[in-house]
Amino acid sequence: MSGEIVAVNAAWRRCGLQQGRPVGRSDIGRNYLEVCRNGGSAGIEGAGAAAVGIGEVLAGRTGYFQMEYPCQTPNRRRWYSMTVSPLAHGWQGVAVVHVDITERHEAEVELRIAATAFESSEGMMVTDSHGVILKVNTAFTRITGYGVNEAVGQTPAMLSSGRHEAEFYSSMWQTIAHQGSWEGEIWNRRKNGEVYPEHLSIAAVRDEAGAICNYVAALTDITRSKAASDEIRNLAFFDPLTRLPNRRMLQERLRQVLAASNLHDSYGALVFIDLDNFKTLNDTLGHNVGDLLLQQVGARLLASMRQGDTVARLGGDEFVVLLERMSSDRMEAAAQTEALGAKILEVLNRPYMLAGHPCYSTPSIGATLFHHGRPAHPDELLKQADIAMYQAKQAGRNGMRFFDQQMQDTINARAKLEEALRMAVEQKQFELYFQIQVDQFGAATGAEALIRWIQEDGSFVSPARFIPLAEETGLILPIGDWLLDTACAQLKRWQNDPKTEHLTLAINISAAQLHQWDFCQKVEECVESYGINPQRLKLELTEGILLANIEDTISKMQKLKFLGIRFSLDDFGTGYSSLQYLKRLPLSQLKIDQSFVHDLVSNNNGQAIVSTIIAMASSLQLDVIAEGVENMAQRNYLEQLGCSRYQGYLFGRPMPAAAFRASLSQCL
Repeated sequence: MSGEIVAVNAAWRRCGLQQGRPVGRSDIGRNYLEVCRNGGSAGIEGAGAAAVGIGEVLAGRTGYFQMEYPCQTPNRRRWYSMTVSPLAHGWQGVAVVHVDITERHEAEVELRIAATAFESSEGMMVTDSHGVILKVNTAFTRITGYGVNEAVGQTPAMLSSGRHEAEFYSSMWQTIAHQGSWEGEIWNRRKNGEVYPEHLSIAAVRDEAGAICNYVAALTDITRSKAASDEIRNLAFFDPLTRLPNRRMLQERLRQVLAASNLHDSYGALVFIDLDNFKTLNDTLGHNVGDLLLQQVGARLLASMRQGDTVARLGGDEFVVLLERMSSDRMEAAAQTEALGAKILEVLNRPYMLAGHPCYSTPSIGATLFHHGRPAHPDELLKQADIAMYQAKQAGRNGMRFFDQQMQDTINARAKLEEALRMAVEQKQFELYFQIQVDQFGAATGAEALIRWIQEDGSFVSPARFIPLAEETGLILPIGDWLLDTACAQLKRWQNDPKTEHLTLAINISAAQLHQWDFCQKVEECVESYGINPQRLKLELTEGILLANIEDTISKMQKLKFLGIRFSLDDFGTGYSSLQYLKRLPLSQLKIDQSFVHDLVSNNNGQAIVSTIIAMASSLQLDVIAEGVENMAQRNYLEQLGCSRYQGYLFGRPMPAAAFRASLSQCL
């Protein structure tokens, strides 16, 4: 009852050794209460409490005592559980049992730490290996609006904002699978429908076998921080007055674009815009009105650009437009840039209303092209465009100039040709020439109407020069209307002449004409107005026309065919006709392109192509005609292949109506 040790087991001795004290049979006889009391006096944690507890059980004042205490061993800090129980069967004394509970204690500590961490300011979410939510914390509810009962059992897909493509999530899960975690910014949706930016980190948890058993996600609402960073970025890279990119951002963009231009063959352009007499406006109406003008100029420029083009304000009244991915042909790229410049001139010449003041402002524009990373430096590109802009100012303002003089000359020539073409349309400086079409016996079956532009001085402008320009500028529509009307008038004259009443007249139709909503109505009205036989009118279409809006094309062709008008597919074999569409088109004729006829006698490939076209026409029950026939060898070879209708210099050159009428006597 005094506390003396009467017996110890082997585990007691191992425990003592573990704690760093020698233990042997000498422990027997020692007073354990004194050992504990001395330890308490020395400050050993729990020793004093152990002495009291053991004494209480020995004295019979309590039937049981238990406590846990730490012990600093030579190797590490350990935790033990001590249990004191009276001896059974009337024996006097107590049994003291010590158990090492270090691992259990540390696990409990880790659980408490994890529980505390789980309830952090970050939203936390734990899912199983299939992505089903098992647990969320309070912060998750605060951020997303979903309570515990609403979230558990669902999947994180309930938070999807719809702003990310499937590839985004696929890449995320691939990263988790390979690296064990993913971290980044994502847009999610709260319970109330609000979409917000979030910083998300996801970690995979694996079991002892290495298989993923859980996913743990931590999420933070970064709405405010993102707004702040966006504002900082705006101040650094955007003009505060117009909200357009500033010089710094433009130069960064130019560096990227110039570097990327090495990877493709297309041209880009830089357009420099300076407002004429802006200082005068500021001095007379004040800087506030000047600021309003700059804002409206910026808005008009933005509205005039293609998607992907960059509009920037360098400062003052200077603006820059960066154009990318234009044509791979230099002259075409220059023409595209010139067209944009014309559009800018038009929109910036419109009147402004500034604080109740009606104002007018004009721009001077300079442009330069870049290609394959040249020029290499943004400053050089800006300098070229700036120099071109000053050339525009020196030329009288309110105009556009290119940096490259040769290109400038080309643009000037094109502008001069366009001006002359517009005048030609107004003054009807066109005339129809007719090239005869014959059968295998040399008899005239019809003609193709070919437009000729005869200037006031009697000189001709090649159709190869003005037709592409007419199509680009939209002038092809009034030209096409004139051609249709003039051709129908000619057919009427032929119809009244026994010598020509049997002839068919073919005219070329442009894509712009065909795709007009009232094209069929125009043709029908023209036929009725002149009272011609519609079966004598043949419309020639190119393959390129057919590829665009094929269903609309077929519908219009069928409507006109119902009236009796026939269709010929011009330049057949040079484009990309699909047999699937070809068999649906209400055609009456295929026209073999002159490029195949030219080398027909000596070129095996050309012979094979022509033979295929003729066979195809036969299978589709279509007439076939070859153009560009210049000699008898070509004509005879075509006949051997099965082509019995011809057009070309061998039978007659294009000529005016009177000369054509006179030449018919040779073919009849």
